Amino acid sequence: MTLPSIPLSGVIGDPIAHSKSPKLHGYWLRKYGLNGQYVPLEVETDDLANVLKAMPRMGFVGCNVTLPHKERALHCVDQITDRATLIGAVNTIIFRNDGTSLGDNTDGYGFIENLRQGAPNWLADTGPAVVLGAGGAARAVIASLLDAGVAEIFLTNRTRARSEQLREDFGARVIIVDWIQAGNVLEKAATLVNTTSLGMIGKPELRVPLDGLQKNTVVTDLVYTPIQTPLLAKASSKGCTTVDGLGMLLHQAVPGFERWFGRRPVVDDETRQAIQ
Repeated sequence: MTLPSIPLSGVIGDPIAHSKSPKLHGYWLRKYGLNGQYVPLEVETDDLANVLKAMPRMGFVGCNVTLPHKERALHCVDQITDRATLIGAVNTIIFRNDGTSLGDNTDGYGFIENLRQGAPNWLADTGPAVVLGAGGAARAVIASLLDAGVAEIFLTNRTRARSEQLREDFGARVIIVDWIQAGNVLEKAATLVNTTSLGMIGKPELRVPLDGLQKNTVVTDLVYTPIQTPLLAKASSKGCTTVDGLGMLLHQAVPGFERWFGRRPVVDDETRQAIQ
């Protein structure tokens, strides 16, 4: 692929001012001395399809897509990867030389890479995973855990119907647990993942009882504001290995950046410090 002299990329959302992606990609562009720009683009839902069609003619080589457009973007691109189809959402788009677009989803990749970096001894076949929440992020997490080789996933959500939909989509390895019973399966968990917004600054706290957590459980929280969530603090106090959610944001950005700007960036401590 031949890149334009100044390849352009960006992140589309509504709102978008809060996104850390421009800061992250800008840091990598400067670090590696690359010619390119990455910009925030606030786009309303009704305009998404037209904006994506126009972007290649404006010099864009691709873009990220964030809330609330990830699911709608599935229907606004020319081709979709298998993993984007499975997850049911697009977060990364590549514009090809012929002007066509490919929609991908790197959230699951980012989740697993962050888990492996933050907990180097984590093994998928150690035991079951417990996943809290059944939204879009949970779909990416479940897909990546199953692909990595986790044998069973206990899924719990405040609205049971959403859990049932995910079980239907992902199969019998997903076992539904009522939200009020979530604490009762933690003693079985080799991995615990919070995919909800509970515990985020400005959101209600996560009230799942953590008494059953074992010290060999790896606990990760997709929330990264704050970095040390109450869940991670409690898990750490019980001797668990904990992995914060910031790394998922960083790792999911790697494939897109490499495709757009021709250099695979490294996620390290300097990267984390640069965007906090």
